Amino acid sequence: MMEMTNGSSPHVFVLLGFSAQPSLEPVLFAVVSCFYVVAILGNGAIILVSCKDVRLHTPMYFFLANLSFLDISFTTSIVPQLLVNLWGPQKTISYGGCVVQFYVSHWLGATECVLLAVMSYDRYAAICRPLHYTVIMYAQLCIGLALASWLGGLITSLVGSTLTMLLPLCGNKRIDHFFCEMPLIMQLACVDTSLNEVEMYVASFIFVVLPLGLILVSYGHIAWAVLKIKSTEGRRKAFNTCSSHVAVVSLFYGSIIFMYLQPAKSNSHEQGKFIALFYTVATPMLNPLIYTLRNKDVKNALWHIVSGNCSSFIGKLEQI
Repeated sequence: MMEMTNGSSPHVFVLLGFSAQPSLEPVLFAVVSCFYVVAILGNGAIILVSCKDVRLHTPMYFFLANLSFLDISFTTSIVPQLLVNLWGPQKTISYGGCVVQFYVSHWLGATECVLLAVMSYDRYAAICRPLHYTVIMYAQLCIGLALASWLGGLITSLVGSTLTMLLPLCGNKRIDHFFCEMPLIMQLACVDTSLNEVEMYVASFIFVVLPLGLILVSYGHIAWAVLKIKSTEGRRKAFNTCSSHVAVVSLFYGSIIFMYLQPAKSNSHEQGKFIALFYTVATPMLNPLIYTLRNKDVKNALWHIVSGNCSSFIGKLEQI
């Protein structure tokens, strides 16, 4: 491994990950591998049915397909390298690989925060303004909101990650985590990082706190509207419309809030790795399960596609 002079960039970083608990690494390798496969298949299935079934060509499923594509991209930016490090004694990642990882993870993390807020607005329009829903959530607006989510996340990643990449790094190449994160790279810098910290706090407010505020406001209006519904059946339908999104928001923001509210102790840092493992691996796997298990439209569309393909396959066999 080549040495580096003060202020230069290292050729490799060492991701310590879970190396302090070597007996746990084979178990984590198996669990993460299974979760990753389920996440790819589940989110891929949602994208497939959202595109192929015309009954799902609605704003809700358009945004859900975006979320599924985002989850596939986010977990793929982290899990393959994690599996390599869990499998063998080599715990390194190249400088270029580390840079790509924190650019992409920052971009997709910020995008997901905004996209979840957009999805909550869609649910607000569906429940609080049902007669005007198709007028409010017209196709061009939906595409514009999705593009704004992706571009907003990309811009904040380009700014924050580039400022981090420009920092001169000291001799320490060890990152006490299982993937490259901006705050951890900043800790390796030889210079004052006040500007980077200010940018990170401003970006966190814009892309984490504000979207969460918009989600809470949207669901405040939704809760008020649901309370006004007199029929039990009407309330049940309104609840089913929002329950999946509420569960996904709770998983995503719950893990982030829990991680950042932990006290600054060494054991809490180890706990933080498992929480990060949850939102980078488990959450992308759970999201499609939440939406399919609680959604008759998605289940029916999946069954229609599977049964149609099976019938077509059997018909071809009979012709042979």
